[in-house]
This record gives sequence, structure tokens and C-alpha cells, in this order.
Amino acid sequence: MRLMRSYHLSHSGAGPDGLAVREHEIPEPGPGQALLAVRATSLSFRELMVLNGTYVLPVKPDVVPVSDGAGEVVAVGPGVDTVGVGDRVAATLFPSWQDGPFAIEHLDQRGGSLDGMLTDFALVDVASLVAIPEHLTYEQAATLPCVAVTAWNALTGDGAGVRPGDTVVVQGSGGVSLFALQFAKALGARVIATTSGPVKAERLRCLGADAVVDYSATPDWADEVRVLTGGRGADRILDVAGLLHESVRAIALSGTIACVGFVGSTVTPLDPQALFASGATIRTVAVGSRAQFIAMNAFIEEHRIRPVIDRTFAFEDAVDAYWHYAIGAPFGKVVINNP
Repeated sequence: MRLMRSYHLSHSGAGPDGLAVREHEIPEPGPGQALLAVRATSLSFRELMVLNGTYVLPVKPDVVPVSDGAGEVVAVGPGVDTVGVGDRVAATLFPSWQDGPFAIEHLDQRGGSLDGMLTDFALVDVASLVAIPEHLTYEQAATLPCVAVTAWNALTGDGAGVRPGDTVVVQGSGGVSLFALQFAKALGARVIATTSGPVKAERLRCLGADAVVDYSATPDWADEVRVLTGGRGADRILDVAGLLHESVRAIALSGTIACVGFVGSTVTPLDPQALFASGATIRTVAVGSRAQFIAMNAFIEEHRIRPVIDRTFAFEDAVDAYWHYAIGAPFGKVVINNP
């Protein structure tokens, strides 16, 4: 009997120390399924919420965590002809969300209500798989399913999308923001990034940011965005911290604010009068469909974009990877390798 290893979460709210490795028999794929040898996974803020018991969607008991992974197809079920053994693929976070707007029937999510990718082998529906860009390694491709698709959706998923010459604001140096910076530049936008400290500011400039606001030196970053845009404001802001009151101050008339998270420790109430006066559209963004994932991968391949990886850990050191992500202030993605 061939055995595989999987991490399991003892109970929601346990934190990284609630993860334990167990061995299982390697499953056989059924109709419409493929078996993946998971070569790499990556962490996002979502994974901390799952472990800490604060995730907004259901988490099943004893779940195999982590939504994001990439691997090699090693077996397919009867009748499967859309993927084959040896294909390099990633799996979508919401397996049933193929295209169009998100709907309640798509709530099942990998690493939450469904088992995730922190395992040697994963059994997945082939309809949720996408081919990964040829120039990316498994480690790089593992960073895409959650934060990259979220950034792509935030920039392009509202119908209008980012146009050449637009000004886009990205906040901080987390995964969504770094992907958004790279995507927005490739789309022809001018990018203003916010961060804390000169070291991160320089790294953001090296990635292509046209201007960087260091909010540790200039706390009123919204006013500074106004200065940098000649008083007009930004056409689009990716708000990852839940600081919507500040984003409303920095947005151009009839601009778009993509609310993609709430990692900030405090939240100031949003003034409806200020929102109305801005004429802004606030759009919540939670990952994206398989169709958006495929379109994003084509864009990544066309522009030869490479994800920013902060640090890579071995599968056996996954708990250390979680702690590094939680307290290490990473610049870019934290990856868990499982060659």
C-alpha cells in the first residue's frame, strides 16, 4: 500500500500549532477527476484566518488546509480527456466557479469546506484545473490561485478595467498588492504604491512603481496621492487593509475602489456623504472565476511576469512557514515546496 502525507487542522482557531501530519492511502481518481502530485503550495492571509477561526466561509473539521497549489497530473479518472498525465496545472480556489459573477452555489472552497493542497497528493475535479504558464516553476505557479486571481479581478473584472494612462494605487507589499503592481504596469497604468519604510519603498520602485508613499514618514497617504496626481486622485485603488475612508479621500471622481481585504487592525466608519461626493464605485473582490484565472495566465505568459517570492520552506517545515508568514513581515509570497 502506497502512503501519502497530509497536514490537517485539529480545530478552527488552533493556529499554526494546530496542524498535524497524518498518513493516508493514495486515492484513485474517479470519473471527472485527476490525481495531482502537489509540488508546491503558498500561503495567503486567508490561510491565517482559516487557522485562527476568523475565516468568513465554512471550514470543515479536520480539513487539509491551503487553497493555493500547483502540481503534476499523475493519474486521471475514466473518461477524462481534458488533462493528461504529466500536465503541469493549478487548481481554482472555488472549484465550481467557472465564469460569470460569483453566486451562492460556488461557496465550496479548497482548504475550507473542501480539503486543500497541503498534501503530497490531491484528488481534484478536472473542471477546476488550469494549465500553468510555461515559464513559471511549480513554486511560482503555486502563488497564483488566490492573490494573483484576486489582483487580476480587481483590475479587470468590472467591465471597464484598467486603461493605459490610468493611475492605480496599491497598498503595501503583500501578495495581492505586488501582483496588482506588476499587472497594472503591464496594462499601461501609472502605479503609486504605499508602504512603510525606505527599504520596502526601494523594492517597490524596482518592481516598477512610479511613485511610493512611505506612510511611516507621510501618514496622510491620501493627501499625498492627491499631490502626486495634481489634485485629481487615483482612477483605481486596491484597498487591502479596509481603510475605505482613506481610499475615498484619494479616489478620483467616479473612480473605482476594489475592496479586497481587511487586514488592518482598526476600521474607521465610512462617511456616506464623502462616498456620495466622490462618485466612486466600491467593489468587493473575492478571488475570481476559472475563466479569469485562464485569462490571467495568458497575460502572465505574454508579459513574462514572475511572482515575487519572499521565502521557500520544505513540506516538513510547513508550520514554520505559517509562523514566518504571520510574524515575519514577508515581502511577497511564502511558499512550501514538496518536490
